[in-house]
Amino acid sequence: MVVVFVLIALSVLGLLAGAHWYVWRRLVRDTTLPGGAARRAGTVAAIVLPLLSVGTLVASQARAPFRVQQVLAWPGYLWLAVLLYLVMALVAGEAVRPLLRWVLGRRDAGVRGGGSSPDGPLPAAPDHGPAESAGRSPSLGAATEASPAPASASAAASASASAPASGGTDTVTQTPPPAPPVATPPAAPQGPAGSTASGDFSRRLFVSRAVGAGAAAAALGTVGYGTYGVLRGPRLKRVRVPLAKLPRGAHGFRIAVVSDVHLGPVLGRAHTQRIVDTINSAQPDLVAVVGDLVDGSVADLGHAAEPLARIRARHGTFFVTGNHEYFSGAEQWVDHVRELGMRPLENDRVEIAGFDLAGVNDVAGEREGQGPDFVRALGDRDRSRASVLLAHQPIVIHDAVRHGVDLQLSGHTHGGQLWPGNYIAAQANPTVAGLERYGDTQLYVSRGAGAWGPPVRVGAESDITVVELQSRQT
Repeated sequence: MVVVFVLIALSVLGLLAGAHWYVWRRLVRDTTLPGGAARRAGTVAAIVLPLLSVGTLVASQARAPFRVQQVLAWPGYLWLAVLLYLVMALVAGEAVRPLLRWVLGRRDAGVRGGGSSPDGPLPAAPDHGPAESAGRSPSLGAATEASPAPASASAAASASASAPASGGTDTVTQTPPPAPPVATPPAAPQGPAGSTASGDFSRRLFVSRAVGAGAAAAALGTVGYGTYGVLRGPRLKRVRVPLAKLPRGAHGFRIAVVSDVHLGPVLGRAHTQRIVDTINSAQPDLVAVVGDLVDGSVADLGHAAEPLARIRARHGTFFVTGNHEYFSGAEQWVDHVRELGMRPLENDRVEIAGFDLAGVNDVAGEREGQGPDFVRALGDRDRSRASVLLAHQPIVIHDAVRHGVDLQLSGHTHGGQLWPGNYIAAQANPTVAGLERYGDTQLYVSRGAGAWGPPVRVGAESDITVVELQSRQT
């Protein structure tokens, strides 16, 4: 077990290191100049941010002082969410980069060859070189450029020109001495498609900055909106579920399903109050809290959970453990929620208004000898009565089917919480969110009312679901 844990930890660290190197390369190295202040600042951030996120995870697992966890949690977890969408956006940008470079290259080529007049392209001006600037006639300059004479030939030509002309004229034509050679700067190296290396570098820099800015804006916007969705509080969702055995007297019975609140270093008392207000606004007949209420001890989070005592429901509030309760002291939390007016169902059941309401412990409790016991919760019941089971994880649906449960209410998946996490959650859970049927048993999975880790939800809004039971009996 220790070896497996070490391998997982090393894999996570390697993944984080690779992701941060890629982000540094695309957002810092490719968009800044060597030795500049921006390059140095970006490199420092690329070192500090992963250390902050790793520190957040270590502090949580090591049960560091709660105040330390609170200080680290917000920036550490939020950066992990930003990193996820930043990497995704940059990877998508890889397909855009060559297209942008091609478009800019075509544009630059058009600018270089596109000088024109109203009558058409202007002809290129003749270049006569330094000889013309020295006062020579164009023809002389052209002749000089066409066939440069050696020194001896120049002397002979000079002597010949000083002799009398064939017509007996005494006029002497003096040939000026040759102009000294003019040094010209070397031509800039040519890049692809006839562009200079400087122009190619400018295009690469522009493309890198444009793609980087777009990726950063997309990541920050996505995480910002997802954070707002969590802090705004869960939305009410309503689902009607017909049960063949439900008597007519229980038709329309409403159960508010609350899952995965995850009170902890990030979400505290204010979030609890938002949840309580949302529940009470629905005026349910019964409230079912189906696990993962907390991420921390009663000593640290008891104050944050106090608003739960103000939940109002005609038939009360019931609670079953989730896997995170067993990371946080399940026995202490079971006692504490009882003090807050909830009734824990630890492999137990109760008769409610024409149906049986049962609850089983989470499978994580098996390590403490407190796992789910379906025989104890459901074994001796009257199967002619409708039954509703509270179980944190959807994976126990097959046990529910074997025990003739009509409806199982679960959470745990968060609906994936951060897209594309829903595809990963689907590999480990029979249902990620919503209502599905398994034989004669229906399973409803809530997306949850809070968030674990980053206080962000993307593609899986938090909810409190009011399940309205429908009778088929006439």
